[in-house]
Amino acid sequence: MNDTQDTNARHGDDKPHSGLGGAVRRRRRALGLTLAGLAERSGLSVPFLSQIENERARPSIRSLQRIADGLRTTAVQLMAAADDTRTALHVVRAQDDPGLATDTGVRPLVRGARQMHALEFTGPQQADREFLHENDELMYVADGTAEVHADGRTLVLERGDTLYLTGGVRHRWRATSPDTRVLVVAVADGSDRS
Repeated sequence: MNDTQDTNARHGDDKPHSGLGGAVRRRRRALGLTLAGLAERSGLSVPFLSQIENERARPSIRSLQRIADGLRTTAVQLMAAADDTRTALHVVRAQDDPGLATDTGVRPLVRGARQMHALEFTGPQQADREFLHENDELMYVADGTAEVHADGRTLVLERGDTLYLTGGVRHRWRATSPDTRVLVVAVADGSDRS
């Protein structure tokens, strides 16, 4: 046992971790990264990352994306790993807050490691991040309007409009009205599309 493992064992750090912090810790350790290494990759501080891993702080979706980038995964995959529910029927109640919705306007609609991911975005979402998913994705504008830049085109989606994106299409999007609510449903990366 090395010094770090010995220190962790004395502090009860060898127990399994659940929640988002546990998912971050498991992924970091699987990559052989220290907290300092993840801090360097993500641009976030070691104390903040430690607080997240110990479930003492909740990252914003922007911070979670930076962590995911540093861990060579996605925010959605980290959220799925945080709540690995394996039941055939699983209800996600509207009043349940997984820790990200309060300050970011993002709420997971599916929990656990599933073959499909679904997120609800409400309010102002900025087009400052480009996405590229391995598998297909569907965007549905439940309220308001959204502007999507994909495949060299700019599309304006209004209430009730749906956009289907085939896997491998680079895209970014933003809400163009404050009352916008967009549902994004995607086949999980790594799932077979046959």
